[in-house]
Amino acid sequence: MTVDGFLLVLPDFTLIVLGAILARWVMVQPEFWSGVERLVYYVLFPAMLFRSLANAPALGAGALALLGAAAVTVLAGFALGWMLRRAIDPNPVRAASQIQCAYRFNTYIGMALAGQLAGASGSALMGAVCGTMVPLVNVLAVGSMSRGGVRVTLRTLGTNPLVLATLAGAAYHFAGFSLPAAMDTLLGRLGAAAVAMGLIGVGAALRIDRSLLRPASWGIVAIKLLALPAIAWGIATWWGIEGLAREMLILFAALPSASSAYILASRLGGDAPAVARLISLTTLGSALTLGGILSLLR
Repeated sequence: MTVDGFLLVLPDFTLIVLGAILARWVMVQPEFWSGVERLVYYVLFPAMLFRSLANAPALGAGALALLGAAAVTVLAGFALGWMLRRAIDPNPVRAASQIQCAYRFNTYIGMALAGQLAGASGSALMGAVCGTMVPLVNVLAVGSMSRGGVRVTLRTLGTNPLVLATLAGAAYHFAGFSLPAAMDTLLGRLGAAAVAMGLIGVGAALRIDRSLLRPASWGIVAIKLLALPAIAWGIATWWGIEGLAREMLILFAALPSASSAYILASRLGGDAPAVARLISLTTLGSALTLGGILSLLR
């Protein structure tokens, strides 16, 4: 990792470390962090997604290729993860709950790094990619874990605040509307809070223990942090995706797993403690892998 790559990820991972410190020695009440998580998930982050998409510049002809490449990367993570199913857990629901860590992505870290790497243009592209991929990863995760079939999957998607914010922001953008100045300022402040609070919340949720020494756990981590960025890099080269779109695609593929995987595992009867540990391991590991990848992209 070069100095530039390290300095780029340092502010965001410092916030994650701060969250871990606060949760263990200062604000130790679980109810507090549960409230923070709900605030970010239901209010702050949807506001940031909506604003990013509503204010997004024209994504250009390459946008479809970028989104298609991101979808292929997600599907590759899903397929590679399921190859490890028997080694992870004989119970299909418990296995599926952990496999989702191979293809889910932490949008908070993605948006923070995209803004640092490429400013407003990077944030807009990353917002479009993450917002578009949220429904796909939810279909894959809920569909593989749910015992309720299509109806449960559709209900989960229809009530997901990130999906709703994405659809609303995209509709607002394509309708040609512009945000009033006061509304834009309000959403901008909520979005700024979303990144900081989201990263602090990631740190508060970190869980590490000896069970992470299992080979299957490291297999999930290797898929998420190493295999998917390599796949994205190959797709970008093969499809001729260049410039900022290429950088955002590879950054998207290299993101650690999202805390929403834990929420879904808890609600659908998966192995929530194991998922929490996998999220922690991918987050800690990405401090090294993201720095190296960003160094190559700059």
